[in-house]
Amino acid sequence: MNKTELVDALSKNLDMTKTNVEHILNATIDTIKKSVKKGDDVTLVGFGTFTKSKRKARSGRNPQTGKEIKIPAMTVPRFRPGKEFKDAVK
Repeated sequence: MNKTELVDALSKNLDMTKTNVEHILNATIDTIKKSVKKGDDVTLVGFGTFTKSKRKARSGRNPQTGKEIKIPAMTVPRFRPGKEFKDAVK
């Protein structure tokens, strides 16, 4: 399911226009991004937690040439699914 399909499904479930649902979804995603960027965790009970994590510098290989390269340290977003979400997927 992509974003357009999600908006369609939500608009049918909520009996709202697709435009309104898309604005709400975009605002939700933007708020999560801004909060995680600041270093705050976003926890949606039953769904999961969005966090910010640091990844150490490491060495890797270029798959085309086989040459060793250095991969710099970076900060990445993480998502940990909640118990209810995990159970629903099982």
